[in-house]
Amino acid sequence: MTACPNLFAGLPAHADEELFETLLAAPGLRIERIVSTGQASPPGFWYDQDEDEWVAVLRGSAELRFADESAPRRLAEGDHLLIPAHRRHRVERTQNPTIWLAVHRAPR
Repeated sequence: MTACPNLFAGLPAHADEELFETLLAAPGLRIERIVSTGQASPPGFWYDQDEDEWVAVLRGSAELRFADESAPRRLAEGDHLLIPAHRRHRVERTQNPTIWLAVHRAPR
């Protein structure tokens, strides 16, 4: 019997950058685990992605800021949201560790 991979296994104590692991890839779809160990987006940097991204915080917490909102959104364990393609956003803060599940979907 083959063991099932675990989303909470293999976590680093600290990493200089977030760790991205693709769990599933298919045409127009990518599911990944992201592990943050206290990272934030560099000052002045905004993500502007070509695809929709649904994210869920499985463990830890984070703050996301959207360019069109005045205050960051705090995400705790179990919180999730959809970031439409080209909605500019940045990571203001992450707890060490924060484990995200992200689903990227190409626009239709």
